[in-house]
Amino acid sequence: MNKIKPCFMVPEMTKIQSLALLLLRLVVGVAMMYHGSGKIQNPFAWMGPDGPPAILQAMAALSEFGGGLALILGLVTPLAMLGLACTMAVATHMHAIKRGDPFVSMTGGPAFELALVFFSIAVVFIFVGPGKFSLDRIIFGEKK
Repeated sequence: MNKIKPCFMVPEMTKIQSLALLLLRLVVGVAMMYHGSGKIQNPFAWMGPDGPPAILQAMAALSEFGGGLALILGLVTPLAMLGLACTMAVATHMHAIKRGDPFVSMTGGPAFELALVFFSIAVVFIFVGPGKFSLDRIIFGEKK
């Protein structure tokens, strides 16, 4: 536990910075849970029979739904966001490279902007942490 604890300790920051991170955590966490809710109900086959292997589909479903919940709680934030960043990197690649979707669709069709936004937010939380108002701070403490 002593070697793992520093990975989850929360960097010291002001209350206003922590409040801003809490707002972002709540909004993004709810959005991720919403995006993952349908997938988590059928985690091994939500992409259909022509999709990637079942285990990869389950990992993506868990990273979206479980990562969203972890983000809301501020619990094991760097680990949860690493999973989400990997999932969103694959989603961005699939939309932008494999399918050739635009960054933003002017007709409401597929685009890769949302996956890239979620990827970027996950990277921020990996490096910045969840802020003072999180279970990570309560459980693992603050870095001084």
